[in-house]
Amino acid sequence: MIYLKAFLIGGLLCAAGQILLDKTRLAPARILTGYVTAGVLLSAVGLYGPLVKWAGAGAMVPLTGFGHALADGVKTAVQEKGLLGALTGPLSATAAGVEAAILFALLAAVMSKPTGK
Repeated sequence: MIYLKAFLIGGLLCAAGQILLDKTRLAPARILTGYVTAGVLLSAVGLYGPLVKWAGAGAMVPLTGFGHALADGVKTAVQEKGLLGALTGPLSATAAGVEAAILFALLAAVMSKPTGK
């Protein structure tokens, strides 16, 4: 059942992004930024945490999950370190994901053969 929940929520988030791409004149970068911001805002008001508990990876993998991780990192670090945690929390909370993205991008660049135009 957890796979079905993850598929439904992840699919709904992706479908909403595709509808925004097709029906609006928003640039993809603005939509992606909006997803991260929505994840932060939904976490701030306490709505995204229960969604993550219910849907698991379906809510954590998309960009809204990255926003949730940023907000959660800030909240945890501010409780532990005070105001300085607002600067260090998001970095430490998302470091593994960012490092993995950079590593896989580097591997893809090394393994692919560039072509000229």
